Amino acid sequence: MMFMPYIHIEGTCAQAMPFYADAFGATDLQMMKYSDTPPSEANPVQSDRIMHSQFSVDGGTLMASDYPPGSGDPQAGMSVMIAPKTVAEAKALFGKLAKGGSVIADFGPTFFSPGFGMFKDRFGTHWIIGALSA
Repeated sequence: MMFMPYIHIEGTCAQAMPFYADAFGATDLQMMKYSDTPPSEANPVQSDRIMHSQFSVDGGTLMASDYPPGSGDPQAGMSVMIAPKTVAEAKALFGKLAKGGSVIADFGPTFFSPGFGMFKDRFGTHWIIGALSA
């Protein structure tokens, strides 16, 4: 079994997912708008917001969509954890993804990781980055 994070974003998924795909070097980004689907009672939203998007990197998949307007805080209480193989890779991802966001824990060595940091990015996604080795 494999876990696949599914991020709910408040109206900026069309900007967030290409940003994430670029940061991770993904080349298979797929995005579907609500307006690309047939209208129904189950899917009353017909807009340019993203109904579903995804990309894959190194065997993992990140998925996201725009949360329905007015549905509350779409990401309260969750973070996406990634574990790059090296400190250099972790630090580079931290720098790319955290730009324009707010740092929760500065990137640096800890007793459990040679390179670790936490932040909320400019799209509202909480990230935890922990390098596996130096």
